[in-house]
Amino acid sequence: MKKYDLIAILGPTATGKTTLAAHLAAKLDTEIISADSRQVYRRMDLGTGKDLADYEVEGRHIPYHLIDIVEPGTKYNVFQYQQDFLKAYKDIADRGMLPIVCGGSGLYIESVLRGYQMADVPENKELRQQLEGKSLEELTEILKTYKTLHNTTDTDTAKRAIRAIEIEEYYVRHGISQTAEGNQPLYHPLVIGVKIDRELRREKISRRLRQRLDEGMVEEVKGLLAEGIAAEDLIYYGLEYKFLTLYVIGQLSYEEMVSQLEIAIHQFAKRQMTWFRGMERRGVMIHWVEATLPMEEKIKTILDLIKN
Repeated sequence: MKKYDLIAILGPTATGKTTLAAHLAAKLDTEIISADSRQVYRRMDLGTGKDLADYEVEGRHIPYHLIDIVEPGTKYNVFQYQQDFLKAYKDIADRGMLPIVCGGSGLYIESVLRGYQMADVPENKELRQQLEGKSLEELTEILKTYKTLHNTTDTDTAKRAIRAIEIEEYYVRHGISQTAEGNQPLYHPLVIGVKIDRELRREKISRRLRQRLDEGMVEEVKGLLAEGIAAEDLIYYGLEYKFLTLYVIGQLSYEEMVSQLEIAIHQFAKRQMTWFRGMERRGVMIHWVEATLPMEEKIKTILDLIKN
C-alpha cells in the first residue's frame, strides 16, 4: 500500500472539485485545506464562489481550513499560503488523518506540492516610483523580462503588474528561486485532477455566473465598498471583483459588466488547465477523472488509487 501523506484535488472552475473533496473527506474521515487565492477573504463569498454548502455531506459538516482567514483589502500571497498550509496540514496530520488540499489556484497548490522557495517580499518604494505612470502593456513587457507569464492574473491590472515586478526583482537580488529545482518536496501526494468537456464547462460557468448575480453578487460588492474598502483594492482581486466594482462605480454598464466578466471567467478556466498541464510537464503526476462520472464512481477510483 502506497504511503501517501496528502491528497490533492485540483481542476478548473465549475468542475465540482469541492463537492468531490467533501465526499472523499467524509469517506476517509478527514478534513480539507482550501487552495483558493481569494476564498481566504472574509465576506467575499459570492464573488469567490465559496459554496460552503458543498462541505455538508449527508447531514455531516466536513471541516475546512484557510477559508475566511483575512480581511478584504489586504494582499494575501503565496508565501503566506505556504506558512498557513503547513500549520493546517500539521494540525490535521497530527490528529491521525490524511489531509486533502482542494482548489483551483495552481500556483498555490504547486508551491506546496513541489516545495517552492518563497519569501515575504517587502514593498520597494523606489522601484514603485520608477514604474508609476507606465501603462499596463509597458508593465507586462517589463515583467516578461523576468519570467514567462504563465500566471496572467499578474497582469490583470497595473497595480498587480507592479507588485509582480517588485517580487521578481526581490528574488533576483536575493538569489531566491521560485522553481523547485534543487528543492525537496515536503509531501508524497496523490494528485487527482477533475476534467470536464470544454463546452460543458462553458455552459456551467455561464449558468453559475447568472445564479450568483441573482443571489446578490452586486450587493456584496456594494457592501464591501460601503465598509470603506477602496475600489482599487477590490479591482486588484480580479475577475468578479474587478468587473463588478467597475460597474458599481459607473465605469461599465450592467450588460458590459456581465459580458466582459463571462469572457474573463472562461479565459481564466482555460488558463487554469494550461497551468495544470504545465505541472504535469514539471513532474507532477495527475490522475484525471471525468467530472460527469457518478460521485460513487469517482470516489471508488480515488480509493483504488490510494490502495494500489
